[in-house]
Amino acid sequence: MVNEEESEAPVELRPMLDYRAVQTWLEGLKSHWGGDPATDDPERLPILEAFCRLMNRDPDQVIKETTMIKNGEKRIRVKGRERYANAINAWQETIQGSRIRQAKWGNTVRSFLIHNGVLLQSGVHQG
Repeated sequence: MVNEEESEAPVELRPMLDYRAVQTWLEGLKSHWGGDPATDDPERLPILEAFCRLMNRDPDQVIKETTMIKNGEKRIRVKGRERYANAINAWQETIQGSRIRQAKWGNTVRSFLIHNGVLLQSGVHQG
């Protein structure tokens, strides 16, 4: 659906906590909100894993495709950010359940990107 390369082998994902980008996300959540982000919302990591499977990318690859280091500073890859923002919007519409649940799933992945330096708009849609 979202992946342009249909012939790619499915990504083999390690446990989500093994990825540096996931650790960065959880550290950011902890410093912002407190608590233990790995366990305070038991859906958080499975939601990210489901999105990674859809995109056929591991979490570190997602961040690599949306950011770059230029002149020693982390910068956004505009095309990568647009690709993932559009993919999240389309994906959250396919999630079973209420619009609140759909928004939670989309916003969970957006939170992952934001805490890794990829600025995004909220995904709550009207109408």
